[in-house]
Amino acid sequence: MIKSKQKKARRGLVLGCGGTLGAAWTVATLAELSHRLGWDPREADLIVGTSAGSELAMLLGAGVSVQRILDAQLGKTDADPVLAHHFAHPPWRFPRSPWGMPASLSRVSSFLRGGGGGLAALSGLYPEGRADASPIARLVDAYVPSGAWVPHAGTRIVVADVETGARAFLGAPSAPHASMRDAVCASLAMPGFFPAVDIAGRRYTDGGIASPASVDLAVEEGLDELVVLAPMSSSEPGPRRGLGRVEGLLRSAMRRILDSEIDGARARGVRVLRLEPVAEDLAAMGPLLSDGRRRLSVLESSLRTARRTVRAALGRDGAFPVSSLREQGALEWQA
Repeated sequence: MIKSKQKKARRGLVLGCGGTLGAAWTVATLAELSHRLGWDPREADLIVGTSAGSELAMLLGAGVSVQRILDAQLGKTDADPVLAHHFAHPPWRFPRSPWGMPASLSRVSSFLRGGGGGLAALSGLYPEGRADASPIARLVDAYVPSGAWVPHAGTRIVVADVETGARAFLGAPSAPHASMRDAVCASLAMPGFFPAVDIAGRRYTDGGIASPASVDLAVEEGLDELVVLAPMSSSEPGPRRGLGRVEGLLRSAMRRILDSEIDGARARGVRVLRLEPVAEDLAAMGPLLSDGRRRLSVLESSLRTARRTVRAALGRDGAFPVSSLREQGALEWQA
């Protein structure tokens, strides 16, 4: 039977890294989830964004609806012109001369001495990014006043320290103080692409080098439920030729990190709904997630696959209280 409503569950929304194409997949999938459950993601108690997910977290935290973001991704005639232009002209372009000294010799040295560090350490091999990050800054400035954070106080942006690889959960009370512009520019500062960003005397870069979604950091905020969209993780195989083999290895490493973080969350009693691309999505994306030429085809493919992806996730993660998402509360069930 159903007992009376006890309390409102604390719910988090986690949007992982994934480049231009991962962002398109995330928007399509989040729109389908929102439609199916009648749930507005802007009402999540915690909104976490990493790398490409940081842009979406910023928009939701600023009050922009998922439908408005989707309309801009689709390029509809009545879409938000700022968003539509940003999505149609993604800033992911390799600089003319990307080669140079590694961004962090100390991290590379530690890795070579057997100090570990995994993907974060290997990212130190890339040179300091020199691509133009001003389109990212302009996007944030269009929705957030200069020097400010978004109105949603539970918005968190994940970045990584260039020298140590340690993550910072910007927006959290214990994190270094940062403006939303600096936070998003840092979280999107993919090694070798964009320059690192100075925040509170440290240099920060893409949080995705340490974790695809940082579920473990979100759990520390005392949540009851988590909705996780992770475009860089997949349990289904993608293309295995050429660059696809490299992308597949990276995706496998990201999946292992996410598996561990979600297992840890569930061990603490947090209910988790996990969404990630399926084989059809991976085929549409190809091996280079920054390839803006594929964005519309990925978006269209994801709008199709999201129907079954969301349905399958809700069935698989049966312990997740769908009713509480619909009602924005928490129903306690007893046998």
